[in-house]
Amino acid sequence: MPKIENKLSGKELVTNIIYYVLRIVIVLYVVLLFLPGVNPARITEKINRNLSLFTAGFFYKSLTDGLGRMMTKGWIPKSTMVTLNLTSMLACLGALAAGVGGCFSIGNNKCRRIGNICTLAGGVVGLLGVLGIRLARNQLYALVEANPSFAKNTAPMSPKGITLYLVMSVVIITLSVATFILAQKPEKGEVLHMEPKYKLFLMFMPFALLILVFSYLPLWGWRYAFFDYKAGDTLTMDKWRGLFWFTYLFQNPATSKHILQVMINTLAMSGLGIAFSFLPMIFAIFLSEIKNSKMRGLIQTFTTIPNFISWVLVYAIALCIFSTDGFISSFMVQNGFWESGKNMLMSSKHTWLKMWAWGTWKGLGWSAIIYISAISGIDQQLYEAATVDGAGRFQKMWHITLPELIPTYCVLLTLSIAGILSNGLDQYLVFENAQNTQAIEVLDLYVYKIGINGGLIPLSTVVGMFKSIISVVLLFLANNISKLVRGQSVV
Repeated sequence: MPKIENKLSGKELVTNIIYYVLRIVIVLYVVLLFLPGVNPARITEKINRNLSLFTAGFFYKSLTDGLGRMMTKGWIPKSTMVTLNLTSMLACLGALAAGVGGCFSIGNNKCRRIGNICTLAGGVVGLLGVLGIRLARNQLYALVEANPSFAKNTAPMSPKGITLYLVMSVVIITLSVATFILAQKPEKGEVLHMEPKYKLFLMFMPFALLILVFSYLPLWGWRYAFFDYKAGDTLTMDKWRGLFWFTYLFQNPATSKHILQVMINTLAMSGLGIAFSFLPMIFAIFLSEIKNSKMRGLIQTFTTIPNFISWVLVYAIALCIFSTDGFISSFMVQNGFWESGKNMLMSSKHTWLKMWAWGTWKGLGWSAIIYISAISGIDQQLYEAATVDGAGRFQKMWHITLPELIPTYCVLLTLSIAGILSNGLDQYLVFENAQNTQAIEVLDLYVYKIGINGGLIPLSTVVGMFKSIISVVLLFLANNISKLVRGQSVV
């Protein structure tokens, strides 16, 4: 009898190990859908190298972007591109189905059985999709063999991603069959069940993937800082520059002086925002004290709407009010206060305060929402007890509402300190002119100028790297200060 138990235990152990390997392969399969470097659908050099398999499968226009003339001339058949698009979509759907199966595999026996079916189906569909991509590639090669003159315009290629996806699909199919055979069959009448911790993990997974794709995956672009790179080039070792662009920031006096001014502008405007970061909290406190719900809702709506207005439209509003022909100039001229109109937007005076004022007007209502939510969570018995003790409205605000909001304020303040070098781009780009450019140019705008306008992508990458590293250091520094002062940490 002990031997049978050991055998069953060994079988379960092998099954669990196979499941772990299967889940790792599935995660890799899904993540690779968004990596352009391993895109199996790039069967010709004419397809954008920044295209991922996911984009190639679900966005036909992006896949054929720039190929219109070649398809019209017949150098690249339209049928081949349609096949490539449909089979890429099939490969993506297979990967997503396998991902769903991997999620089910962490449940009970019935969940695992459903997961096995989904994973096996996803592997088969993914394999068919990759084989279809391979067929489209072969069609292109056959066309070039029949018409050698097409080679230059078609530029066919055999991406390594095809082999990679084929291997992964076969591995998923094999492991799915193995788990289907080895896994314990669900009992009759067994219902789907998954432990709460796994349910929470699956709820968190989509957000973790989004963070990975949009926050951590772009860090791969930091490699541009070590090369002589221009948009559209390929990275080769003959363009390797090492730490040249890092030292360039300090070796060039003009660049160093420019960056110093940019940092002063950035820290000054961010400092103003941090210094007055209590305003949304104060606004939320007073807003919550309005007893008329309709009036309170109206005020909150009108103060929140500006957050959804783009900075281009905000500048258009500013132009109507403060330009030479704007409302204020027209009023002052018509009433004899000014001899001629003045364009107040062109003035370089008090630029930092102006930008802070526009930013506060635009974001005050939106920033107050989190404080309004925090106020709604305060125990009402505290207010009732204070009323019994004879406390007035302002005393309640000072001794109850404000202390209850301080933890929320400290968290947001810590995050603001961490993002002190991130002012954004839109506001300063639209308000910049020849008169105020020296005082309005912040770090994000500077990176945009040298990277997009100036073409110095490596230098802009270096500045972005420094910005990210400093932000992380400031986050942990602010967190430690919060821990010392309040006894509580944020991170």
